[in-house]
Amino acid sequence: MTAATLTGTVVSADGTAIAYDRHGSGPAVVLVHGAFTGRGHPTMGGVAAGLAPWFSVYDYDRRGRGGSGDTSPYAVRREIEDLAAVIGAAGGRAMVFGGSSGGALALEAAARLPAVTKLAVWEPPYHVTADAPAVPHDFAARLDGLVRQGRRGDAIELFMVAAAQVPGEVVAAMRATPSWAESEALAHTLAYEAAVMGPGNALPAALLAGLAQPTLVMNGDASPPWMAAAGQAVAARVPRAVHRVLEGQTHAVAAGALVPELLEFFVAG
Repeated sequence: MTAATLTGTVVSADGTAIAYDRHGSGPAVVLVHGAFTGRGHPTMGGVAAGLAPWFSVYDYDRRGRGGSGDTSPYAVRREIEDLAAVIGAAGGRAMVFGGSSGGALALEAAARLPAVTKLAVWEPPYHVTADAPAVPHDFAARLDGLVRQGRRGDAIELFMVAAAQVPGEVVAAMRATPSWAESEALAHTLAYEAAVMGPGNALPAALLAGLAQPTLVMNGDASPPWMAAAGQAVAARVPRAVHRVLEGQTHAVAAGALVPELLEFFVAG
């Protein structure tokens, strides 16, 4: 039997409407997306479907995406307020799972929101070793500037090459695909991702050390070594963290690999 899916909207502290889908019933779990993805993305959609028999899973569009609104100027605290509003709609307390830069946002939020009762993250891309990408300290400003100039495709290319280590020739080929227009529609949110990660994607060691929630940090054994190092560094600094390595997984992790780990972690007392 397929778990019921309900669509709703909640208003964040600054008046921005945030759209979400709720899957299933039970204790609340909120999913926080990373770059280029939103509500209904196959990975998070698969996670929602896999957890729905036991949980109420809230898959929401971060501001500036899909069915959610946006309000200028952007600030990371507003995204934290958005998550707080979704948790409010979920009953006031929730477990949270964030992927990639969404994982970094979830970590930032957990430090400020006691309503987050447990936290799981997938490969937050902090830079802790010399082999990590060299992201400029003004990365967010550069991305925002390109979008303001109408150069959305160039903003995407800069993000992919500098932050995701995608070869330039691969990005050039991607520009010719039908999905490129969908990526361009989200180009303005790439500056948001850079702001969430902070200058140089530096590890927020003091923030992590102050987290009180039980935390699961996950990496794939087929991801770049610098991402593995980032996961290990996060787990080492969060007082109640455990670190798991998922066999055969890259940064583009499969939902089927995540669901058993999340289910075990969220069910545990």
